[in-house]
Amino acid sequence: MTAGYYAAVDWGTSSFRLWLIGEDGAALAERRSAEGMTTAARTGFHAVLDSHLAAVSAPAHLPIIICGMAGARQGWKEAGYLETPAALGAIAGHAIAVPDVDRDIRILPGLAQRDGRHPDVMRGEETQLLGAAGMLDHGRHLVCMPGTHSKWVRLSGQTVDGFSTFMTGELFDAISKHTILSHAVAEADAIAADSAAFADAVTRARENPALATNLLFSVRAGQLLHGLSAADAKARLSGTLIGLEIAGALASAGSVDGICLVGSGRLGALYRSALESQGIAVRLVDADEAVRAGLSAAAQAIWPL
Repeated sequence: MTAGYYAAVDWGTSSFRLWLIGEDGAALAERRSAEGMTTAARTGFHAVLDSHLAAVSAPAHLPIIICGMAGARQGWKEAGYLETPAALGAIAGHAIAVPDVDRDIRILPGLAQRDGRHPDVMRGEETQLLGAAGMLDHGRHLVCMPGTHSKWVRLSGQTVDGFSTFMTGELFDAISKHTILSHAVAEADAIAADSAAFADAVTRARENPALATNLLFSVRAGQLLHGLSAADAKARLSGTLIGLEIAGALASAGSVDGICLVGSGRLGALYRSALESQGIAVRLVDADEAVRAGLSAAAQAIWPL
């Protein structure tokens, strides 16, 4: 086993992921838990981190690089934002050191778009971008990062020109649980990426975004009048929201050389299906690989061998 070089942490609102990285760049150990910012703010960020470091027998001197919500205002130590247009290579240089701890711990900043008409922020996704950008050709790319709050980023080479956030995941959760559509999707299984109902809903929403709320209600009406199954109702709800997101993202993207999808799991598969159903070719980058690559690039810039 190679010696530990650093530990990389992706600290989300509700999730925690840690990788112990060796001097050869390989992951020597991995830890995952639900101890995100919300939990760590109560139990203590240092305590959560130390418990996972102890579990992988991390050396006492090992430095730690962190991205995500640990750097939020409500997190461990606020890391601030880089303003767009932002060079991805500048992220590491703006990392902040956590004070009063017994090892070198750095938290990476987020990105901010201070346009008065289109203000936006991201935290954590900038590190995925840093990793994904190294896997892309030079040129202008539109990068989609699905999630509770999906990000669509306009990337020119290694520079973030701007980005847009879509609350698609949060809206899906709220609508499916707290509106009349909760009756339509009750007890439905996970949505299949090859669902015809999903693809049709994506198309209808992208072509008619002004009918958004009407398209949503049609999910309920379709069940009452045409016996739409719970599975297809759920697929139509998801497809409608993702279709609206795609319509908005493409409308503000301008001319690009390609679209990159940084995703994984079922959600990544749904977005890939949605984009390809619209005849849009995508370059797929695994989200875990992207964040690890971004954390690695930042760590090597801060602590070169």
